[in-house]
Amino acid sequence: MRGYFAVGAEGLSKRMNLGTLMRSAHAFGASFFFTVDADKTIRKAPPSDTSKSPGHLPYFAWDSVDTMDLPRGCQLVGIELTDEAIDLPSFGHPLQAAYVLGPERGSLSPEMLARCDHVVKIPTKFCINVAMAGAIVMYDRHRALGRYRDRSITAGAPAGDPPKHVQGGPIMRTGRRVPGN
Repeated sequence: MRGYFAVGAEGLSKRMNLGTLMRSAHAFGASFFFTVDADKTIRKAPPSDTSKSPGHLPYFAWDSVDTMDLPRGCQLVGIELTDEAIDLPSFGHPLQAAYVLGPERGSLSPEMLARCDHVVKIPTKFCINVAMAGAIVMYDRHRALGRYRDRSITAGAPAGDPPKHVQGGPIMRTGRRVPGN
């Protein structure tokens, strides 16, 4: 899969949610994990992170939206159940993205929403657990940007082989040709 992604949450207060979200981020291949304004008592991986993700991906604990320091070109995608948000199944995931979820029993702050490049919602009747929501978003990204066969329109596995990877030649913005191509 091309690009990279990160997952994080604003205002988390429950250790089990942090650990489960970190474990899912590690499992889906996130490049880093972050929290913003998390409760001071949960700023390390709890026992529910059985994969020990901090040993495999960086963890950033920012104190506020203002102190967030995402990589250049990384688009911030808020996950929030609002009328204006884009339905997740219709969303085109950016190649470089950081997904941020809101706290338990709350929403993303107005400051965080203002900083988001996109706001996406999981089309559910009501809010779901933050760790579960994160896993659904990561699965959707993996499904959308991974190289998989098209889904079958009938029950069962799709017919045919997965698409083959095609490597094109270098693309030069100046029109310069690379020797050997």
